[in-house]
Amino acid sequence: MPQTSFSIDTLHQKVARIFLNAGLSPQQAQPVARVITAGERDGCKSHGVYRVDGCLRTLRAGKVQPLAQPALADDGGGVIRVDADGGFSPAAFELGAPVLVERAKTLGVAALVINNCTHFSALWPEIEVLTDAGLAAMAMCPSYSSVAPSGGNAALLGTNPFAFGWPRPDNPPYVFDFATSVVARGEIELHRQAGKPLPEGWAVDVEGNPTTDPEAALAGAMLPFGAHKGSAISTMIELLAGAMIGDLTSDEALAYLGTTSILPHHGELILAFSPERFSAGRPGDPFARADALIDAIVGQGARLPSQRRFAARKASVRDGIVLSEAEVALLDRLETAGAQDG
Repeated sequence: MPQTSFSIDTLHQKVARIFLNAGLSPQQAQPVARVITAGERDGCKSHGVYRVDGCLRTLRAGKVQPLAQPALADDGGGVIRVDADGGFSPAAFELGAPVLVERAKTLGVAALVINNCTHFSALWPEIEVLTDAGLAAMAMCPSYSSVAPSGGNAALLGTNPFAFGWPRPDNPPYVFDFATSVVARGEIELHRQAGKPLPEGWAVDVEGNPTTDPEAALAGAMLPFGAHKGSAISTMIELLAGAMIGDLTSDEALAYLGTTSILPHHGELILAFSPERFSAGRPGDPFARADALIDAIVGQGARLPSQRRFAARKASVRDGIVLSEAEVALLDRLETAGAQDG
């Protein structure tokens, strides 16, 4: 199948033009384009250009504000808040991240709360902003109800992603980012588009019966990873990044949207930690000790999380981002169509 290679900057500008043509302000369009391009750059197809259409559908449904102006609230303490003004989350994060970095380095630990946002992206792009600044970090958010709790038979929890990053001065950071469902919802949608059955244990249908049919899974519910353990972590995220920050839980988000065919609306919680502040006065260098542990893991032949992603990034920087003929055609159509088609 014919393919086309784009430089990272060229693809970013093309994706940004799609959103600008659809009516987003530059403040909204540029950050959204950055995270979508990062997904393609790192070989994460389910968070790459595939996401453009969902963003535009949500825009046409009137559930995201194209001209949103995020507002920062900072009283100088350890909790920084950004109201996303109903816009996409990347613009809100870019506004709050510099304050979060400064505050975590000053206090040792700080939190960024993003409220009233539409979230569509992976969490690792945000985590890597913080690890690049020398901070350890966690990020989490609800979604909308699409996952049955362990032992349940109907959607109640979200896919509820959780991410962690540890800075490594001389190596790519240690980063993991995963949904607390067996897989991200986008993976089931990709199986549906490809006409492929799901593996056993991914989902149940509307009657709570196990299914390998992507259509039945999307109408029913996904399952949490690790049974009761994943279910407990997912519930923790609902509590911390929903109830605690005064934003929507996944069940409330679904009620607000009325559908799972557009992007979820909720909040997000990001925590940042200064290893130097936490280890102050103790023997040893926390980064050297961490590297010794990570090297020991690799020494056993284990693969680090994000290792393949960093390899894909290196190849993209060197050779460009390769898109299929169908992906290029989709982007061309969306760039021409603006907000009227998707």
